[in-house]
Formats: sequence, structure tokens, C-alpha cells
Amino acid sequence: MTDNQRLVIRTNQDLPEVAPLLDQMADALRQRIAQLGQDNIALVGIHSGGVWIAEQLHQRLALSEPMGTLDISFYRDDYTRVGLNPSVKPSNLPFATESRHIVLVDDVIMSGRTIRAALNELFDYGRPDSVTLVTLLDLPGRELPMQPDITGQRLELPEGVRIKLSAEPLSLALIEPETA
Repeated sequence: MTDNQRLVIRTNQDLPEVAPLLDQMADALRQRIAQLGQDNIALVGIHSGGVWIAEQLHQRLALSEPMGTLDISFYRDDYTRVGLNPSVKPSNLPFATESRHIVLVDDVIMSGRTIRAALNELFDYGRPDSVTLVTLLDLPGRELPMQPDITGQRLELPEGVRIKLSAEPLSLALIEPETA
């Protein structure tokens, strides 16, 4: 895990820029791959923000093999309670996962439940040799023992405030709770 300090966010102006975080994450991932002597790397992004981050890392790492994408909608542990996401996309893994070193990418880790669902789906495709978890943001609130190996920034948000990643250009924004 990177050793960055937890940044306390109060306003949109306090949010970090995404591009420098991606550069830092790509460097940390290169170092991890070299240190572990891993080859046969496959990058997999979780829809939708994780795919956006994975695309950027894929470019920065100049990987030749196409990256994969996962839509974990059917693997969520709450979909029978809250219903199926209306924008379900098909997962696409254009490579075998068996005996591969998978780099699983998401935009935010908080409870750990999205990562649990992604791992369940990933293992339905085969048994990778290893999975490295990379997230742009690490927020407090774990419900499951999932920790990123590489993260761009650890953030602390005010109560009830959420964070949203937007595409083109990748940027972060705070979503304030609605007041009546």
C-alpha cells in the first residue's frame, strides 16, 4: 500500500487532482510488478469508475494485451434487496484468468463489498495466481477485510458526503446530502 496520509476533505477545492494520482499509482504498480517478478499481467476494471481508472493505467503502463472489465451487478450481496442496476453491462475478459496475475482496479474502496463481488465473479472465470487490488481512493468504512495494495489517496469525508468520479476529463466532486 502506498504510504500517503489520509487527507481530510471539506470542500470540492480540497479534492486531489486525478492525473497526478494516476501517475503515482502507475509508478507504484510498475515497482510492485518488478519487485514481485510478475509477468503475465492482466488488468481488469470494475464498471464504471474502475474501468475509467484501468484505461488510464493501461495507457500509462503501455500494456499490449487488452484489459478486461467486470460488471458485478449480479454478484452484489444486496441486489435482491435493492434491485438490479438498470445499466448492467456485460463483463468482458478477453483473456484466460487461470494462472494469471490479475490487477483489479476500482475507483473507490469503502465497505469492501464491491471488491468481494468482483473477486467472486473473477474466480468464476478461473483461478488466477494472484490478484493485486488498485484503487484511486481509499475511504474509511470497511465492513469486510479488503485493503488495496496500491491507492492514489486516502480520504476522510464529512458525515453523509459522498464522492463521485466523472469521466472526460477524470475529475472528482463531492455529493452533499440533500437537506429538507
